[in-house]
Amino acid sequence: MEGVKRKRRGFSLRRREMLSGLMFLSPWLVGITLFFLWNVIQAARWSFNRVSIEAGVGVQFEWFGLGNFYPIFRLHSTFMQEMFESVLLIVVSVPLIIFFSLFMAILLNRHFIGRGFVRAIFFLPVIMGSAAIANAVEMTMGMLMGGMSNVPPDAMLAATGFNAQVIISLLHEFQVPPQIVGFLVETIASLHEVIRASGVQILIFLAALQSIPPSMYEVAQIEGATGYETFWKITLPMVSPLIVTNIVYTVIDTYASSPTVETAREMFFTNQNFGASAAMSVSATLLVCLVLFAICYIVSRHVFYYD
Repeated sequence: MEGVKRKRRGFSLRRREMLSGLMFLSPWLVGITLFFLWNVIQAARWSFNRVSIEAGVGVQFEWFGLGNFYPIFRLHSTFMQEMFESVLLIVVSVPLIIFFSLFMAILLNRHFIGRGFVRAIFFLPVIMGSAAIANAVEMTMGMLMGGMSNVPPDAMLAATGFNAQVIISLLHEFQVPPQIVGFLVETIASLHEVIRASGVQILIFLAALQSIPPSMYEVAQIEGATGYETFWKITLPMVSPLIVTNIVYTVIDTYASSPTVETAREMFFTNQNFGASAAMSVSATLLVCLVLFAICYIVSRHVFYYD
């Protein structure tokens, strides 16, 4: 009898945990069912049909099969190149954003005066648009690359806060190769985008760092572990599950602002070729899903789960 009671209690506990988990996931399940899956189905439907909008009738569909996919891959002049650039943007940007986010989270997790204010500064670009910052940096980088030679130096100085030409001239005086100068210019130009795209990831890493038991660091300090060893043996393994989460979020966020998405949007709203736009969206989404699956598969093999 005692064994039966224990089994019933154990089953009841598991059942309560299952119900709690379903209740926790219910907002996400409802949201993804109503606002995501339906749109995916509609996008797939539009990609296989000729779509026209007639006054008084509405949206009309005519089965077209793969007819929308052939032009965008064989006849469109830039779509294949933009898909490649989107994947390259993901491969290059995601490691930079993840590394920067983890680095800043470790710094912001330390105790210092004004820590809350500094954390708010790094999260502000997520809430507020960074168009002004982007325009200032693009103007500076355009002048460095010679593309905005008609911009007066006074206007450049007022817009950016510093005279960029002085820096580039100094690099030329030290006989820095033009390739290295170009690399530095592109790196500086992408800094504002890395910072803007790192706000949510920093918060996630902060939550992961604060969940690490302090006793682990105390034991490591007693054993004489260096800061380098503590990071690789404690910090990185403990936050590794959240690295996968941040990778998924960063890949999707990067793809949302990729050239492929802009081309599909222009095809829909400007050219009003609805079927081709849906075909572009479906093709690019499938490609990004494959890239995301490959990255997550490789990274998840090295994830440490603390029980």
